[in-house]
Amino acid sequence: MEHTSSGLEQEQEQEQEQDEKQEPLGAGATALSSVLAVLVGLVVGVITTFTHHQFLPWGLLGGLLVVVALVTGFRLVFESRVVAAAAALGVAVASGILALPGAGGTVLTVTDLPGWIWAIGPTLLSIIAIAVPRPRRRVAPPARAAVDAE
Repeated sequence: MEHTSSGLEQEQEQEQEQDEKQEPLGAGATALSSVLAVLVGLVVGVITTFTHHQFLPWGLLGGLLVVVALVTGFRLVFESRVVAAAAALGVAVASGILALPGAGGTVLTVTDLPGWIWAIGPTLLSIIAIAVPRPRRRVAPPARAAVDAE
């Protein structure tokens, strides 16, 4: 009896070998990615802080969803939680700074229920998104080759 691998099986084996050989980012790449993640987080934090109260409740919900999508995206793309945490830090810093009273005493984050949700929500949801384990990629078991009975 002879067992032959089909083209699909060989592709799956090669893909699995590449996944095993793939190394996580080095320290330099992680640092550079983290800096870029902080900058993206700052931009997202500024934009969502400005819009969270303008279009209630959709601005608030949309802002929270954007923050979760940002942090989750960085978490899924990079092997380390560090880059996702850097993006979350950028959002938290931007929304925290914009919550402080300005020179004229005006604030962008009002002390009402949506303001409190915005003050706590992005940080809490980011912590949850970072803490959830990264899903493992499933590799389909190789298909059984047809065995000739003769």
